[in-house]
Amino acid sequence: MTGQPIPVIIDCDTGVDDALALLFAVRHPALDLRAVTCVAGNTDVDGVVRNTLTVLEQAGAPDIPVGRGAERPLLEPARSARHVHGADGMGDLGLPAPARVPADVDAVTLLRREILASPRPVTLIPTAPLTNIALLLRTHPEVTRNIERIVFMGGAVTTGNATPVAEFNVWHDPEAAAILLTAGVPITMYGLDVFMRVVVPGDEVHRLRASTEPGTRLAGELLAHRPTTQGEQPEAEEAGGLGDAGAVCAVADPQGITTRLLPVEVSLAPGPSRGQTVVDRRPRPGESEIHEGGRERALVDVALDVDVDRYVKLYLETVER
Repeated sequence: MTGQPIPVIIDCDTGVDDALALLFAVRHPALDLRAVTCVAGNTDVDGVVRNTLTVLEQAGAPDIPVGRGAERPLLEPARSARHVHGADGMGDLGLPAPARVPADVDAVTLLRREILASPRPVTLIPTAPLTNIALLLRTHPEVTRNIERIVFMGGAVTTGNATPVAEFNVWHDPEAAAILLTAGVPITMYGLDVFMRVVVPGDEVHRLRASTEPGTRLAGELLAHRPTTQGEQPEAEEAGGLGDAGAVCAVADPQGITTRLLPVEVSLAPGPSRGQTVVDRRPRPGESEIHEGGRERALVDVALDVDVDRYVKLYLETVER
């Protein structure tokens, strides 16, 4: 690593893989985690705040401000993913209640304050529904002058998870995602196409779980709650996906992903395609554009491939610091 650490702010809905992302961000020497903001998503926003404070405490993080944000999407009701992340959003691991308390300002105020106060432009890493980010961009558009890049976990080029075509974070608040794409700063989409591929092998997860260091052990427990495919050996069954943490790896080590600058738009219409990130990979315009004229669409660095071994090694080396 050379030069100054990258100032980053994570906007999350701390379930299991957001927690993995926070553990990595706190421990990677090239990242300076300036703040964490919380939004409803995997669980309700108060649960997200509690989980975030707990993870930072377990990781031995410095006193990083944590802001409570939006309770629900811009237009829709909140819809949790507790069936994936457990009733508490954190794999029901029975972690102690945090002694830390959130900041005395809301998430949007905290985002504005920390972005404008940073001596270097900030990289924003949303790993959650994009409600807080949309509210920030609409309320305080001046922040974009001190945002280097937004690297968000969301969207999918091919297959969704919330619906056949929509990924959960974008599906949860499609209007907010559409606002994000018009931010006017460079954007990287770390979508399901790469998200699903970065899996820590079971023997490595087993080793993390046996650690006596609280943050390292927590990473192992969280990974074990994210099983991918069932293996033949008990330790193989512990294999767990990095999920959201891969987006933070992509900030620390951007050479680990292959991206293409492509037009992207979010489907906002009611029906089966709502929340889809429509990524245009065609080499030339089609009949629609020829006959009806082209529409203006945001150009986004879309992650199409990932070096799995590189990110697994990077993650393990970092959380075991």
